[in-house]
Amino acid sequence: DLAGGLPSAWLCEPAPRREGGQSYFVNGSPLGGELSAKLTEGGLMSDQRRPPVLITDIINQASSQLREAGVGTPEHDAKLLRAEAAGVELRDVDRALLMGEELGTTGQLAVFRAMLDRRAKREPLQYITGHAPFRYLDLKVGPGVFIPRPETETVVQAGLDWLTKNGMIHPCVVDLCAGSGAIGLSVVSEVPGSQVWAVELSPNTAEWTRRNLSETAKKYPSIASNYHLEIADATSFATLAQLDGTVDIVITNPPYVPQTDIPEQPEVRDWDPELALYGGSMDGTLIPERIIERACRLLKPGGALVMEHDVTQGDRLVAFARATGFAAASTGQDWTGRDRYLFAVS
Repeated sequence: DLAGGLPSAWLCEPAPRREGGQSYFVNGSPLGGELSAKLTEGGLMSDQRRPPVLITDIINQASSQLREAGVGTPEHDAKLLRAEAAGVELRDVDRALLMGEELGTTGQLAVFRAMLDRRAKREPLQYITGHAPFRYLDLKVGPGVFIPRPETETVVQAGLDWLTKNGMIHPCVVDLCAGSGAIGLSVVSEVPGSQVWAVELSPNTAEWTRRNLSETAKKYPSIASNYHLEIADATSFATLAQLDGTVDIVITNPPYVPQTDIPEQPEVRDWDPELALYGGSMDGTLIPERIIERACRLLKPGGALVMEHDVTQGDRLVAFARATGFAAASTGQDWTGRDRYLFAVS
């Protein structure tokens, strides 16, 4: 074994290429003769580099692996994981694909392979990368916290539009079932001067809420004193009782999936926390209805409730809100045109 026979203090490096082959330096002195030839012939220090593995091949292979595993967006997920592993943006991966370039180091490629294997087992993409975009925020997520969805952004927007329409500069806002903090942190960062009270039942999930508060406060320092988190039951009349009759708007995404409608996607069925997923009854409306009752007491006269729900629950929850005491109630649609949230005014 030539490599094992070299003194540990020797440092080998190739000399400039010359006619007749490759020479090597050992501690700055030329190494020639039989040993140099054996090193070259044995491949220990061959000047013949392996052909580079282009990112096009890497992404194609990764996409095939994810497609075979049943992932719905294999190309997108493969590119995003490659970007995460290399510490670059998705557009950098697209550029490398377009130009036929290499991207990242061998170590980063190993990280990518490990991430890819996790995704092929249907672990959520956001858990693997450790974060999820939501409106203007980038929220930290992982096992134990519900991953914020794009449709919830429309729920927040409906609430912000109502605040703007009514000229509320310093609103009091409540986020029931806070989870990652997506709703409340969006409001407090987009509406300067707002006071947001968030409620989360699970202490473990609340750790993610606090983590995201800390990260968001780095970008928006003023929110640290305007965001208040309570670990409590959002449906209990004792929770935030001191705010009863004073809240301008409640914006919430409670658990609402019907217990008879178990999600088919492994990413949802096997990974999302059940506490944040199922609505507590066969049709999924038990917890949403309790949220409506709690919001009714929290809101001041003329205040608003914006609550996300399942596409099948619109009519029932509108009727329930009116029966509970709301003066007006209607169903709002998400960006795909599906019934997505209750909008009620007290």
